[in-house]
Amino acid sequence: MHEHKHCGHKHKEGHGPGYKGICDSDRRKMMDPHVILPKIGLKPGMTLVDVGCGQGFFALPAARIAGPEGRVYGIDIDAEALDLLSLKASDAGLNINALRGDAGQTVACEGCADIVFFGISLHDFTEPEKVLDNAWRMLKPGGVLADLDGKNAGKDGGSRPGNRLSEKEASQLIEEANFNIVSVEDFSDRFYLILAKK
Repeated sequence: MHEHKHCGHKHKEGHGPGYKGICDSDRRKMMDPHVILPKIGLKPGMTLVDVGCGQGFFALPAARIAGPEGRVYGIDIDAEALDLLSLKASDAGLNINALRGDAGQTVACEGCADIVFFGISLHDFTEPEKVLDNAWRMLKPGGVLADLDGKNAGKDGGSRPGNRLSEKEASQLIEEANFNIVSVEDFSDRFYLILAKK
């Protein structure tokens, strides 16, 4: 088995840095899941759907918080990322349902989720309206949609310039999908967090 060094740590082949080439420890400094997930209301026993979950930067800690009575679904189009997520979850003894598919066509469950979470992903979809319609379908009545995203295009560690949604643009898309915006706030100097209810 091959090993590589990234961010001062050894990783098995294919277990290098995650999000846009940023290692998890550096990413955690920018957007710590252990701060964000409780802030969006995740508690033991809840169900969370992580849309655009990748290798599980948010899904893995969400599964730890939700615990054995809760449930976490991860949706992503990247089969390799989902394989890594499944491996990490298995190694940690966590139950995460990893679903491969386009978020505009994939529904993890009907009316089962307490929270649908977009962690730096809503801007990536070519048809965010369809993705938000599916979020609506997955949420329980009164469920929370949480959208964490970068404020400034091209300044968040490798994202493509011009690809971000401003807080105003994201809020408008979310409202047009029939959600009620609860709050729009600066999460840091680089990120904003929108919470909305079904």
